[in-house]
Amino acid sequence: MSESDQVTDTNSEVSGVAERYARALFDLALEEKAIDAVEADLARIEAIMDESEDFMRLVESPVFTADEQLSAVSALLDKVGMSGTVGNFVRVVAQNRRLFSLPGIIKAFRKILSIHRGEQVAEVTSAQPLGDDDLTALKASLKEALGKDIAIHAKVDADILGGLVVKVGSRMIDSSVRTKLNSLKIALKEVG
Repeated sequence: MSESDQVTDTNSEVSGVAERYARALFDLALEEKAIDAVEADLARIEAIMDESEDFMRLVESPVFTADEQLSAVSALLDKVGMSGTVGNFVRVVAQNRRLFSLPGIIKAFRKILSIHRGEQVAEVTSAQPLGDDDLTALKASLKEALGKDIAIHAKVDADILGGLVVKVGSRMIDSSVRTKLNSLKIALKEVG
């Protein structure tokens, strides 16, 4: 089984288009010995998507032309000072009318990178940003439980109210306050 097959097997949510683009970006980053820089820049792009509803509309909406997407993406990348491999890559994605695949491309890139590093990815959602100490402790706990090195991809979602949602492969541990309140609500309906 090739590395590409392993990515497909571990994440059926990622489209073939996203995986092909991610593989091309990974191969380029590997060739340029810039894997860490590309990983960091992709995290910056993802943070922009998470923080900007306007940017997400641009990414998700099919009504914008390729030229409009390329122009807007170029202006944003220039504003945040992102050039180089990831800046050029995002421009190519926009020019090819594949901007809608950008979230999947980032996810697929992380999966490919984790396989390359021999790690397993844990997607961790918290109500507030986790500190370095919290991330280190969580990483150590997951490594002990799973017996593998862990790469943590942390997200913030205030809607979970508190606690954590941890997803590793097909496993999910949901200790969020929102889920606990929903369970209590259901239990109270059954009693009443």
